[in-house]
Amino acid sequence: MSGTPRPDPAVLYPEVAAHGSLVAALRAAAGGGLDAVPLHASDIEPLFHAGAASAVPYREPLKIEAWRHERRWHIRGEDSFQFGALLKGETDDLAQLARAVRGWHDGESPEEIRRAAPFARPTGRFEVPDRDPGRLTESEWRCLLWEAAGLEYPWAPAYLSLIEAAYAQPALRALYPFTSHWALRFSTATRPYMSVVGPSLVALGPGEFGLGSGVVACDLGEFASAGEAVAAALARLPPGLGPVVLGTTPTR
Repeated sequence: MSGTPRPDPAVLYPEVAAHGSLVAALRAAAGGGLDAVPLHASDIEPLFHAGAASAVPYREPLKIEAWRHERRWHIRGEDSFQFGALLKGETDDLAQLARAVRGWHDGESPEEIRRAAPFARPTGRFEVPDRDPGRLTESEWRCLLWEAAGLEYPWAPAYLSLIEAAYAQPALRALYPFTSHWALRFSTATRPYMSVVGPSLVALGPGEFGLGSGVVACDLGEFASAGEAVAAALARLPPGLGPVVLGTTPTR
């Protein structure tokens, strides 16, 4: 069986096809506003992929990708240490896309970029140029809280309450948080090389929370409130945990 044929790129993106690449179309849409911005076209798919360098040394080039089945571009802006997303978004407006590219290059904050290009969504993370592990930890917590507050799944309110309950506890807030399969986990080191510690917490649904020794399993108990599950997680933290450190060395 064959899948649905992809639309002709020239139909979805006529201005890109007319200019021969996404990079050329962006420069044209910006009317000279991107002339000084280093843009990189994909060697393989210049109509669909591009990158935009930043003048800020702790930012990765902005990734720009075109969708294949409808007219829409996706962006992702990452920091250059953890490669966590600071900015995301989708748009069908090439002019707005060009404004986001310019803001990323110029070092504007994600909030400032959003004001110029409303499709661009800050993720809650903030930039930590000096790589302070405490600030990186707080940035990651803020990202989890922002993400959870914006979810629209039926279990999203329970998931948000779980993250809020964990964040309210100083012993857990001091640890670097991350999620795997929507399970909340903790580390004593930041990305890119984390050192996992303690159990995992999961929101199963309204009034249903689990504690597990693995990623999703609830083998350590199920609870009727986020607070109860978090209290059980606290009781299982090993003693003597020090401050979070930079995850610069792989752990065994």
